[in-house]
Amino acid sequence: MITELMQHDFYKCLHLLNKKGQLEAKAIVIGVNPGRIFVDNPVTPNSGLIWLGNNDGFMLIGDECNTQFNEQLNPFIDDVILPEANKIGLKWFEVIGNHERWNDTIERLFEHRSLSSWNQKVYTLEKQHYKSEREPLLPEGYSVQRVNKSFYGNGSIQNMDFLHNIIEEFWASPAQFFKEGIAYGIVFDNKLVSLCFSGFVVENFHCVGIETLEAHQGKKLAQVLAHTYVKDCFENNIVPYWDCMEGNKPSVAIAEKLGFSNTFNYIGYEFSI
Repeated sequence: MITELMQHDFYKCLHLLNKKGQLEAKAIVIGVNPGRIFVDNPVTPNSGLIWLGNNDGFMLIGDECNTQFNEQLNPFIDDVILPEANKIGLKWFEVIGNHERWNDTIERLFEHRSLSSWNQKVYTLEKQHYKSEREPLLPEGYSVQRVNKSFYGNGSIQNMDFLHNIIEEFWASPAQFFKEGIAYGIVFDNKLVSLCFSGFVVENFHCVGIETLEAHQGKKLAQVLAHTYVKDCFENNIVPYWDCMEGNKPSVAIAEKLGFSNTFNYIGYEFSI
């Protein structure tokens, strides 16, 4: 029977993680970022399903050949996951394997669900490879601001919910974010129009997230923030980690312009719910 682990038992899944796998899985297992974990055995788990705390998908960890877990997975998704997903408006069940051996299992288990897939690319950046000379100029009227506790409570920013919603999506609390992460924003006309932030954190690796309001896209604001963010990382011995869809050409372009190196790729799967 698949059961949900209490957060204080997440450590029991550490041995299931691929050391060279996605940062998000370990960030949740070690308790830095919020999430939920469902396992085959609450005492000695062999396989598990992680529900990312930002509702951005699911991750399968551990033994991909665990027959008992695999046979229970579809009924568990239908009976437990989908009703909860529907309540929060999720339209797709997105799932990835923490190691590539899960791919065949995912394709076999969900072949009846009109399964589709996409390619994901992971980059990291070392200081000696950083291409600082490619930093664009900030357009007139825009200013870069470090997101600290004072900025977070700044009542003069008209759309502060833009920031608050993103931080609350990835982190258990603002206090946890300020303890673990860093962020920079761009302000225009008393509005926060672009944000670069630590989405997931494991030790000195920070997964970079960038959001820019549609009306201000195309002005290289994300590039400006990415440069500011990675320079802060280098000053504090942090390794920037960039995870994006292969088809997201603007995101891939920013990573490669800054000098990020593609360290590994993986496949994501989805079906409609």
